[in-house]
Amino acid sequence: MVKYACFICGRKISEDLLGKRIRCPYCSSKMLYKPRTTTTKVKAV
Repeated sequence: MVKYACFICGRKISEDLLGKRIRCPYCSSKMLYKPRTTTTKVKAV
């Protein structure tokens, strides 16, 4: 399950809550993003 976050209000939104709409159900913002879970460090050779 993909989780999105609203850029304006900061709430986490599940894909089920969005449905076919691309708007935050809480503040009606169209600016959503997928927060990164982990960072990967790459060491140069």
